[in-house]
Amino acid sequence: MSTIPTPAPLSRSLFIFSILYGGMTCIAGVLAFKQVALGPLAVEAGIFAFLMLVVISSTVAQLHGPKTANWLVLFGFFPLALSVLLIFLVLSLPASIEMPADNITAFERVLSQTPRIMIAGPIAYGVSLFLNVKIFSALRGAAGDSSFGVMVRGAIASALSQTIDTVIFISVAFYGQFPIGSLIAGQMLAKVVLSAILVPPLIFGLVKLARRLDRSPAQDMPAE
Repeated sequence: MSTIPTPAPLSRSLFIFSILYGGMTCIAGVLAFKQVALGPLAVEAGIFAFLMLVVISSTVAQLHGPKTANWLVLFGFFPLALSVLLIFLVLSLPASIEMPADNITAFERVLSQTPRIMIAGPIAYGVSLFLNVKIFSALRGAAGDSSFGVMVRGAIASALSQTIDTVIFISVAFYGQFPIGSLIAGQMLAKVVLSAILVPPLIFGLVKLARRLDRSPAQDMPAE
């Protein structure tokens, strides 16, 4: 039985990206409660945090290899699980009598999710992020390692993985409750468009930032 190999030593950029990655896994579910209008497109706002997960995992795959990127995705389950447990804990505790009733209602409405949504999120996260790393890395031979090639690979991997993410999440969370065909189609279109517009420049920027962060002090010194 194959296992995920031990990740590479933690560089400065990998340390920073790991922190950002953990934060994005936790905030994505909270942001998803707001639907935002982007021109004719309507999309749940959690996609912005999720696209950052895609960007960070692709950047790590580019710089440190797919094995390390897969470890990052795997470790992302831990802050995700802990945040869910803390939400359950906080919701079970009595609210302060000084807290306005409207605030309590709003808080519980945002953080109280149905069991199906709670199950759908981690499943969609795991499948789509592992798939993103696999596709991004597999395209390396075809698109190359130039800046343009990296951005093209990022856009394609993000669009495909986000399509799968949409199908899994909406099917697990809402199938049987109402017709989901139009919802899936609309979300897929929005995510593909955002993947094409946002992901390429973000990956380009993070790769540049990572190389700058990991550059040793000696490399910054002028040659004698």
